[in-house]
Amino acid sequence: MPRETRRCEPLLPTSNFESQYSAMVKHLPPAVKPLLALRNPHALPSPPLPQLHALFRNTFRDAQAKKAETGWLVLTTCSLLTANRPSAVGHLYRFVTRTDANNISSRRGVTEAVNKAALMRESALKSVIFVGVPRVILSLAALSEALDDDVRASLRQESHRTATPENVEATIRRGKALWDNIYAPHADKLHAKLGSYHPDFISFIIQSYGSILAPMPGATRAFGDASDAADPDQGNLSRVQGSVVGTACLRAEGGVGPQLTSHVFGLLKARSVDGLSEEDAWLASDEGTEWVVRTVDNILEGVEADPVGPAAKAKL
Repeated sequence: MPRETRRCEPLLPTSNFESQYSAMVKHLPPAVKPLLALRNPHALPSPPLPQLHALFRNTFRDAQAKKAETGWLVLTTCSLLTANRPSAVGHLYRFVTRTDANNISSRRGVTEAVNKAALMRESALKSVIFVGVPRVILSLAALSEALDDDVRASLRQESHRTATPENVEATIRRGKALWDNIYAPHADKLHAKLGSYHPDFISFIIQSYGSILAPMPGATRAFGDASDAADPDQGNLSRVQGSVVGTACLRAEGGVGPQLTSHVFGLLKARSVDGLSEEDAWLASDEGTEWVVRTVDNILEGVEADPVGPAAKAKL
């Protein structure tokens, strides 16, 4: 039975965000406007939906067999975001919230969809530390456009990360604890080295780790959970899943080998955290960490693959 409060589904992240962008372009100086059209200014499109859905199905079935569905959702979101394919992020939301990704009436229950949307949204937010603001904006805009109205209405609206005199010290302690856990036994040496590059640089990193990358206080959520507007821990990712974010982003970004190596070690070190779920314990194992890296590669290869292929092109 079709559910209430449905909306038309754009194929690309358009509407308000792109309308504002178009309005700004109209007011650019005539000499500047054509310059901004050069050097590939646009995000990359999603692959054809049959190709994309086949990629999602194959990698998700593998994750199911390993009971690593949360890690799969996190790393797939981050891989698509880093690869700058925001419309594919919207299609990922539809894939994980419907029994048939092409059928709007097959959406699963609203609390299940809210939980998955919140996990994707939190994964994108944490990606800002590794990828930067611009691509996160594009993917969050695409995710927002894909949301069903009832899901959007149930997602958290108020910030849990606004700095206040009462919480800033706790945020810094949380960031320093995560830093030490990831980079030990070299944490202090690396802290001093980055601080020597710019006196504010390491302070910014520690504050970002505490406010964005570390789990928020409270319970964490996983793929099979349900959530609603009253859930105080909506979308909260575990310590292990935070390292999955870092590993996926840095692997997809390329050219940042030392940082990737550090965060792969951070994922492996997360096995020492108390109270790990069965999934998180496996993801932090040698086998699980290898799976994370290989699955990111599979996602990237899948979205970059040419569906026509060289043999078929030769006949055209």
